[in-house]
Amino acid sequence: MTDKIVPCLWYDGDGEAAAAFYVSLLPDSRIDRVMRAPVDTPSGPADTVLTVEFTLAGQSYLALNGGPQFHFTQAVSFQILTDDQAETDRLWAALIADGGQASDCGWLQDRWGLSWQITPRRLMALTTDPDRDRARRAMTAMMTMQKIDIAALNRAADGAD
Repeated sequence: MTDKIVPCLWYDGDGEAAAAFYVSLLPDSRIDRVMRAPVDTPSGPADTVLTVEFTLAGQSYLALNGGPQFHFTQAVSFQILTDDQAETDRLWAALIADGGQASDCGWLQDRWGLSWQITPRRLMALTTDPDRDRARRAMTAMMTMQKIDIAALNRAADGAD
């Protein structure tokens, strides 16, 4: 790893599966290194996967198989800025599959409990529009959504809904 700051994500034994899944979702992503424990640790016997270094969209991360003591909360989430509805739909479906849960305003939790915000760039543009009425209408529409619907946001911002 060459980044000075690397987020470490704590898993209960399935960090390698989580990292492999995440890197399948975005370009410029890969598994960089898998480290097996050289000795028994509180999270498992020697030779089990202890850490997985991976790159996700150019950013370094570390998955640590630390055991069942700690769990993710919504206090930390990862925001993915999407370019269109197709990318929004693809990432949303992939991340809620196999036990993930949809939430409000573009938020969800994946099957490991990690929180994500699937955020279309168009949402950001509309909610920061200098025309405060357009921004208000877009934000009001977004507040009623789980997965963000870009066409519905555009209609709301234009006052068509």
